[in-house]
Amino acid sequence: MAAVSEFPMLTCIDSNYEVDKLTYEIFSILENKFLFNYDQSNPKHISNPTKLHNNDNDMVKSAKHENTGKVRILSIDGGGATDGILAAKSLVHLESCLRRKSGNPNACIADFFDVVAGSGAGGILAALLFTRGRGGGPVCTADEALNFLVKNRRKIFRSSKAGLFRRIFGSGKAVKKLFRKTFGDCTMKDTLKSVLIPCYDLSSRAPFLFSRADALEMDGYDFKMSDVCAATSADPTSVGPVQMRSVDERTRIVAVDGGIAMNNPTAAAITHVLNNKQEFPLCKGVEDLVVMSLGNGESSFGFGNETCSPSASGFVRIAGEGTSDLVDQSVSMAFGDFRMTNYVRIQANGVMANKNGGLEKIDIMEATKDMLAQKNVESVLFQGKKIAQSSNLEKIEVFSGDLVKEQERRKTSVLRTVVLKQMSPSPRTSSASTLSTLSSN
Repeated sequence: MAAVSEFPMLTCIDSNYEVDKLTYEIFSILENKFLFNYDQSNPKHISNPTKLHNNDNDMVKSAKHENTGKVRILSIDGGGATDGILAAKSLVHLESCLRRKSGNPNACIADFFDVVAGSGAGGILAALLFTRGRGGGPVCTADEALNFLVKNRRKIFRSSKAGLFRRIFGSGKAVKKLFRKTFGDCTMKDTLKSVLIPCYDLSSRAPFLFSRADALEMDGYDFKMSDVCAATSADPTSVGPVQMRSVDERTRIVAVDGGIAMNNPTAAAITHVLNNKQEFPLCKGVEDLVVMSLGNGESSFGFGNETCSPSASGFVRIAGEGTSDLVDQSVSMAFGDFRMTNYVRIQANGVMANKNGGLEKIDIMEATKDMLAQKNVESVLFQGKKIAQSSNLEKIEVFSGDLVKEQERRKTSVLRTVVLKQMSPSPRTSSASTLSTLSSN
């Protein structure tokens, strides 16, 4: 399975020390907090005087990281309360900022990120924005991807309340046809950057991670993008599982919603980068990353009536959102001192619903517009969450500037931060048909 190839055996701890840096840093922060009186208001200060001599080393490391650059990661949650519309609108604003600040009116999201991970609706967005289309650019701009979701979200994310006949014989076929029309014969190999899209495989009872890197190594891990999108968005309570095979017919999976496996794929994306030394040779830890994680709002199940019981589909969403929050907290802790500059999470602040019901009964575009205008919510080390001074829109604006600066830095840098593996023009028969090329993108 693709997911297996991402992780080394536990017995190789010494040779993979830096791969486990994420876990190491989490426990380092916990140690500092509880043993050495870690000061939240002054993260650089640790009361144990024996640790003060590390400051000079930190300055040297900081200068080193400035020279080698940072790997840029985009992570997009599963559908949430807005079926991906909040993330899509966030990306529209981000792309607009990137075009304005870079001076390139044709700039696209894929130009400014090295890795994208998306689950459910986020997986569809990742595919639309990072799959190579006609002319060599992405299939969709951010604005086109938003319009795609708005137009087709009720077809893709059909309610479990739909009739049994319609759910079994209508929705699945219509969705597959929609994705085939959108992506044609494109596969995971036909992506512009490193792409990760999860689903849950019922045949193995384990998560399965569709990965561009694995697809380039072996056709048994390469799947049609239309099948990948159908798999990651297949709600088990309404659409049902999607049976699919790899392009060489050797790998078979029975897939359901990626949100069941990892609704927030940020940690998977970080782990992928830290494991993948071939494509990211200079990345040693979270200090070498910049990450944007996009949420999709909180479910309104039980809003105004906490005693009501959610439907099966509602429970799936609630579980996914809880997992997303847990991942956000863990990643924020792992970034430690760097979380204010290297990690940003865009998510709605509370439930947006009217007195007559949830988001399904109000204008989805207006609701997501209000969500972006809200104050940003940040995870605070050991203290849950707090309301930030900046709005979600302002956070996106600042982050876009950092992305453009990194892009400009790479144009004059001798060291290559990313060495993307590329597909050779020879037939796709084995891993021998791939090669690595230096990339400054």
